[in-house]
Amino acid sequence: MTMRLAMKNISRVFDNGKTKHVVLENVGFTIGTGEFVTLLGPSGCGKTTLLNIIAGFLPATGGTITLNDALVTKPGPDRGFIFQDYALFPWMKVKDNILYPMKRLGVPKAEREERLGQLMALAQLQGKENLYPHQLSGGMKQRTAVIRALAARPQVLLMDEPFGAVDFQMRMIMQEEMEALWLKDRTTVLMVTHDVEEAIYLSDRVIVMSSDRGRILEDIRIDLPRPRQRKGDAYHHYEDRLIDLLKTALGTGPAEEARGDSRATVALASAAQCAAEYTGCAPQELAAMGERA
Repeated sequence: MTMRLAMKNISRVFDNGKTKHVVLENVGFTIGTGEFVTLLGPSGCGKTTLLNIIAGFLPATGGTITLNDALVTKPGPDRGFIFQDYALFPWMKVKDNILYPMKRLGVPKAEREERLGQLMALAQLQGKENLYPHQLSGGMKQRTAVIRALAARPQVLLMDEPFGAVDFQMRMIMQEEMEALWLKDRTTVLMVTHDVEEAIYLSDRVIVMSSDRGRILEDIRIDLPRPRQRKGDAYHHYEDRLIDLLKTALGTGPAEEARGDSRATVALASAAQCAAEYTGCAPQELAAMGERA
């Protein structure tokens, strides 16, 4: 199926009644079927704000977002979302976390069970169906979050710093697991990161945003074979190029900062609130479900 996600002249202004802060102004780009695209830029450049607008969690002040020519105005199952802390429901087993969005959409039971089996095999999680999130490793939690987001067969998967909360070694392992999973499924992905190396390793395209109202400095195609290898002149050429662009985006700053050592990000709302909006379940209902568990 052909997919086209288009952002046109997106602007976002935060107004507290006294002052106005322009985060995004006239930002636009297009993503096609099966692409893995990353938004890269310094903290405060509007990456997460833009991702939340695309998800439908936050309205744009100006401009339009369309998915297959349909206007995006609210959250929907055509856009899966993976949060920084995965936002798995802790009172649900792995299988129930994955089945949940399908139940909300009214998918017949037989189809749900078949899809569950397919997704568990895709993520190599067979035998983990009855575990709770606290019993999973970081990598297993990440894979569970990914296949839960894929359960409703979204046309695009949105990921907000999905590896930002783990250490360097674990992050590399999880990036490799994410690439392996994506190569099997090929769902279109739009990811936010601060990390240059992560962007190169995972992406087909890297869109570099400036701290100046989210202005796009460059849209770079990463022409490297998959599965990716973290070595070679071509790989390091992209790394040097993106680090230079991030210095420009910051206006100044050492390469170490540009490489993504800073993990701060702009939060729209708590993961629970965003999960509630994504699943269509009121926050009070989520809380009640937790109390019943």
